[in-house]
Amino acid sequence: MSGRNAFGTQFRRGNGATPTETFTTIANVTNIGGPNRTRETIDVTTHGSPDAYMEFIGGLKDGGEVSLDINYDPAESTHDLDDDFDDDDPRNYQIVILPDTEDEHTWDFAGILTELGDEFPYDDKMSRSMTVKITGKPTLTPTGS
Repeated sequence: MSGRNAFGTQFRRGNGATPTETFTTIANVTNIGGPNRTRETIDVTTHGSPDAYMEFIGGLKDGGEVSLDINYDPAESTHDLDDDFDDDDPRNYQIVILPDTEDEHTWDFAGILTELGDEFPYDDKMSRSMTVKITGKPTLTPTGS
């Protein structure tokens, strides 16, 4: 079988506690995008490069960003993310794929909330979008039972 249904994927926010951090699931998430990792390349082309083709080696990697769309509810405590936006320090987040299955996998990363936007259309639901810029390396770990 090719492809898997992403239904049930969770986005979790860490509380920063030590030694054991607790993660809370953000409610009413409709879409999660990322992490969108990228990598720089370094041009190492010389006058002697074969067949006059440019040559490159790998450079620094960027953990990318994670975007999130939420059916916004101001009364929902997990939607109160203004302090995250105002905080200059990274916070730990998780994306849990296929939760509570043997195929569960978890993305762990630290990030800074760089975008927080709300929409209040007269003919549709309230929504909130957010973007987290990842700092450092995100890791994907099998966490299923």
